[in-house]
Amino acid sequence: MHNKPVGYHLIYGVLKLHALLPLRVLYLFSDMLFVLVYHLVRYRRKMVRRNLTNSFPDKSKKEILTIEKEFYHHFCDYFFETIKLLHISDEEMRQRMKFSGMDYVVADAMKDNKSCIMYLGHYGNWEWVTSIGLHIPKDVVTAQIYQLISSKSFDEIFLKIRTRFKSLNIERKETMRRIIKLRNDGEQLLFGFISDQRPPRYYDQYWTKFLNQDTLTLTGTERIARKAKFSVVYLDIEKTKRGHYLGTASLITSDASKTAEFAITEMYMRKLEQTILRQPAYYLWTHNRWKFAKKKEVINNTEQ
Repeated sequence: MHNKPVGYHLIYGVLKLHALLPLRVLYLFSDMLFVLVYHLVRYRRKMVRRNLTNSFPDKSKKEILTIEKEFYHHFCDYFFETIKLLHISDEEMRQRMKFSGMDYVVADAMKDNKSCIMYLGHYGNWEWVTSIGLHIPKDVVTAQIYQLISSKSFDEIFLKIRTRFKSLNIERKETMRRIIKLRNDGEQLLFGFISDQRPPRYYDQYWTKFLNQDTLTLTGTERIARKAKFSVVYLDIEKTKRGHYLGTASLITSDASKTAEFAITEMYMRKLEQTILRQPAYYLWTHNRWKFAKKKEVINNTEQ
């Protein structure tokens, strides 16, 4: 086992002490953190306001402000809910993060030993989705793709959090190599991909309309799914009440290799958009999703 950074032990110790507390107490801390983050520090408020205003041009300023405050309350809850993963029982997790469609949509998508990619967004509490292993057969390998965090201490801590339910964490650059190895080893895989990040300016050139804006979109997940002939499902997250979520699976395709280019990406973006429109406050609005503007010369295949 490699040596962990010095800062890791200090940060982990503080977070673990908080994780020992029940969520009802952590939510009191969350309410205090909201005052600090929203009113005093004003963390990324200009970006959040701009993202909301551009995404919902028909909403009044009052409606935008209501969503904005609800988002920051949820954002603080997400922070403490994620910490809680360092000390939470399987039983409590099953009660708080429920799933629908595991026994028919996902099971059907994975019949005959087929592996599956599950799309989701930065919505609700995506860290809690790692508990999906509690709801599927034990012989299925669950995994998620992650981006290295620049801080080695926080990278180690998030890896520990994300493996709480025995899920594999695969660094983005290693994705295809690890998939091939796992399949060669005879493993059946359920991969979670969060594909709503902003890609580098010239990394992908697929644009779509998303929340009333031209949006540069990642297509790497689709390329992997088509190449590996995976089935593909979408996980719609709903926050049913504070500290409680429901993930509902729906099929995108039973064989990605038989789909047209960008069809899977487009369907994912449409499904994610519907999730956000239902409860806008629970999306990650602090992300600079629309940093790049679409140039006139850029034309999607779907527009040709």
